[in-house]
Amino acid sequence: MTTTQPGQRRIVIEPVTRVEGHGKVTIMLDEHDQVTQARLHIVEFRGFERYVQGRPYWEMPVLVQRLCGICPVSHHLAAAKALDMVVGVDELTPTGEKMRRLMHYGQTFQSHALHFFHLVSPDLLFGFDADPAIRNVIGVATDPRFQELAVRGVLMRKYGQEVIEATSGKKIHGTGAIPGGINRHLDPERKAHFLAGIEQMVDWSIQTLDLCKGYTRDHLAELAGFGTVPMASMSIVREDGCFDLYDGNLRCVDVDGDIIFDGIKPEQYHEVIAEEVKPWSYMKFPFIKALGPEKGWYRVGPLARMNTCSYIDTPLAEAARAEFMELGGGKPVQVCMAYHWARMIELLHAAEKMRELLQDPDLLAGERVATGTRRGEGMGIIEAPRGTLIHHYKVADDDTVAMANLIVSTTHNNEPMNRSVTKVAVDELSGREITEGLLNRVEIAIRAYDPCLSCATHAVGRMPLEICLYDASGALLDRKAT
Repeated sequence: MTTTQPGQRRIVIEPVTRVEGHGKVTIMLDEHDQVTQARLHIVEFRGFERYVQGRPYWEMPVLVQRLCGICPVSHHLAAAKALDMVVGVDELTPTGEKMRRLMHYGQTFQSHALHFFHLVSPDLLFGFDADPAIRNVIGVATDPRFQELAVRGVLMRKYGQEVIEATSGKKIHGTGAIPGGINRHLDPERKAHFLAGIEQMVDWSIQTLDLCKGYTRDHLAELAGFGTVPMASMSIVREDGCFDLYDGNLRCVDVDGDIIFDGIKPEQYHEVIAEEVKPWSYMKFPFIKALGPEKGWYRVGPLARMNTCSYIDTPLAEAARAEFMELGGGKPVQVCMAYHWARMIELLHAAEKMRELLQDPDLLAGERVATGTRRGEGMGIIEAPRGTLIHHYKVADDDTVAMANLIVSTTHNNEPMNRSVTKVAVDELSGREITEGLLNRVEIAIRAYDPCLSCATHAVGRMPLEICLYDASGALLDRKAT
């Protein structure tokens, strides 16, 4: 805690813990200890949109996934989908699409398991105010009450990672998806191995969903307003409104469930979505063009996907979704902490989808790559575990990338996270003695969104740079700024 102007104080939470990437929160209090401002700052700069320019376009699915070690498959597939358009492929072969889908469901399964068991469960199992020495994954693993739960989380993540390895070649930064398709079939022995374990994964997913659902219901009185700010929801859905993590068109609904836009194809995303920058963060702020930056922000991710879809095409997850939507009383669910419940519905859906796909003979044989007529531009949209992920590339005549724009899931959630941080800070910190537990509540609101801060740091324009030259006595001799 630091003092700024007379009567004002600034609280800094740095780093934000149990998230992927680096960020900090600053909270300003006035002379009456009332919160006047709270912001989530993304303090690392990545710049992949610049790095990839000049590289051959076919490198993108492998290159851009270096953005992140947690969700590389999402970038791998989004880039591959964009380059399908570049190579003129509008429809993959059955083998190509099903192998990619299996890879994606494996990614969703392992990522959701990681987030819940490793990053979120300590807050739910021990309490928001628990000793931070035990309020972590090690505390969960060493507590006799929760050891079985911890082991389950490890084994579920292991299963998802093995699916990724079998479909992409490696558990992290694989090479399976290529422009126009996939470069491998599923090994029959691996298929048998996955089939032998899939019923356990489905069963554990149901148990984990029940745990999240029960926690939310038991604590709904205190969670209903925790970090909750009503807002629009966006995701991709199929033409009939069905939930789909791999392919579809953009749909956005407002707080009442009314359609803001629907049926927006990947190549049209820029017609409805724009981005702005602010001087205190390297993360961009997307907004709906028709509503403008002040009113046009929206959420993405599991909670948004439950709100935007009309139904889920796997029976267990659909039954869970219908029960979940009762929270909204006929309108989209707005409870920020309900993200965890929604995320576990998706965990179950991914397990059901893997079970379905593993029965399909197209994984073992068939044409892997489709061909078409070369184009100069491609856009790919996928639902990453954290939300809608957009990759957009323009390719020059020499086959090198001339332009790249990446709108990452966490970037869409930038303004929503800031709103939730402000809501918690005002509600929990104003006029109170600041404790570690209260500050942890601010982080809990951020963790509800499952942010990947590394993925999301893509500033527009030039990175600010200042070079100062000092002599031996410390006197400034010269200064250059960009």
